[in-house]
Amino acid sequence: MARGYQTEELKEKLVDLLSNSKVGLSGLEISKQLEINRITTTKYLNIFAAEGLIRQKNIGNVNLWFIEDDTEKFDFPEDFFKVKTKYLEYLTARKEQQVYNLVRNCFHSTTQPIKIITEVIVPAIESLYGIFDQGKIGKSELNFLEKIISNSMQIINIENFDINTKKHVVLISVDYQSTLFSEAASASFHADGWQVYSLGDMSSFFGAPFLDLDLQKLLTKVWKSRTGMMVIVVFSSTAESMKFFAESVNSSKIIPKRNRYLVLCGDMKKNADIKADLIEKDIQAILQWSQTTFESS
Repeated sequence: MARGYQTEELKEKLVDLLSNSKVGLSGLEISKQLEINRITTTKYLNIFAAEGLIRQKNIGNVNLWFIEDDTEKFDFPEDFFKVKTKYLEYLTARKEQQVYNLVRNCFHSTTQPIKIITEVIVPAIESLYGIFDQGKIGKSELNFLEKIISNSMQIINIENFDINTKKHVVLISVDYQSTLFSEAASASFHADGWQVYSLGDMSSFFGAPFLDLDLQKLLTKVWKSRTGMMVIVVFSSTAESMKFFAESVNSSKIIPKRNRYLVLCGDMKKNADIKADLIEKDIQAILQWSQTTFESS
């Protein structure tokens, strides 16, 4: 883009510019002050508007641009603890829109969206289940708050990132308690440029016959290029269900073993009688291992 600006740099300049204007600015005024041609300016104004960062309002015969209400700029990594505290506070107070605004503001303030998930949202998921186990909230409220968390992750998950078509990952949650963690991993892999296939909660398949054949049908469809690597991540809170799904994955013959890697994410001993390439609880560690394995393959 013009003058070698990066998108994040332009976004920051635009936020500063509009934040200092109480009456809004026209596209022409923005173009002149940022010293970018009008076509490029219009393109990125529309992109940032779609992201919820700015909004347009017609005043008379003039179209003016404003910063969205509740837009706030953070300085990372210093503000991660502040944001982490705010996210949980808004969540437990059932302030749904504040949760979404916070995540949007974080996304617009950092070039590392994965850390929003791993350092803000995942700890909130763990805290939420702790609060539920303590009997401080009921099942109905838990479901409501889980939905808010899921929606907040979609703010990142729907963004466009450069995807490497040789990096494939399938994510499976084999019990209800692991679904949000699976969604968090899905958004993290997506932000890191992986082609993601998130299967969601598959607990109803536990013990089902021919699950291995069912998985093979899916892998046949997503493994069209026959190149690169496929990481299959299984989330579970119990060793029994983890073992069943791991065995179904390991029996698949569609993807050669040199291209296929099985990762188990759950609270279990690493010497459990389950064959896998990695057993790890931390999502960020799984992501780093997957990337390192891809680069060395």
